[in-house]
Amino acid sequence: MIEGRKQRISDAFGAAAAHYEDHAGPQRFAAKLVADLAQRQKPADVTRILEIGCGTGLLTRDIQARWPGAELVATDLSPRMLEQAAAGGLVAGRFLTMDGEAPLFEGPWFDLILSSLAFQWFDDLAGAIARLAGLLRPGGSLIFSTMGQGSFAQWRAAHVACGVTSGVPDYPTLAELRAMLAGFEDAFAFDETVALDSVGAKALLGHLKGIGAVVPGEGRHPLDAGALRRVMAAYDAAGGQDSYELLLGRVTRPTV
Repeated sequence: MIEGRKQRISDAFGAAAAHYEDHAGPQRFAAKLVADLAQRQKPADVTRILEIGCGTGLLTRDIQARWPGAELVATDLSPRMLEQAAAGGLVAGRFLTMDGEAPLFEGPWFDLILSSLAFQWFDDLAGAIARLAGLLRPGGSLIFSTMGQGSFAQWRAAHVACGVTSGVPDYPTLAELRAMLAGFEDAFAFDETVALDSVGAKALLGHLKGIGAVVPGEGRHPLDAGALRRVMAAYDAAGGQDSYELLLGRVTRPTV
């Protein structure tokens, strides 16, 4: 059962499901990166694929186009996101409400486990990667994108300038992600920066609300109206433009 902060995350993304893709430029870019990397890693001999955090189906549709014969299980924390992904008959597969940190599967089962911009919502990223990697068949790969510490750097800086704490979670650095993957025999990680097209604090907040990314990091709280206005003014005064740092990771299970 999903409870506490995870339930709030599910509710927030569910509320954004109908208009999510109107605001999801970086998410679309990240999904394609994951799919391209997966196809280079395993272009054929793919029987079963698990997707973690499918959202409205940006990556899901790409998966089916590239591996049309594979059995696909698409999962998400939000039932409403799953409904959106399954709508219109664009994807054939099994849609399952599931917390990616607590997979409902055991043992080596999947040839590919793919995820784009979902892992940043995990409480224990290293533990989740290990559990998911345990579901890979020999030769199978876990490939994911997640948020890096460099994301929303200008927005964070505006908070510091105003003497308040940002609600943006503490994402890992690339070095920290590489350390999490160091124990695997065959793994790597790299990063990409994606600039937001929108300019100004109002546009940034509209983007985050539009995709449902409005639940503060653990132990943090939304700013009151006065503090938020000060941060918005500081952000705009500094140029009002920000970016995502995408961290890409790949773990492959040895064949022997």
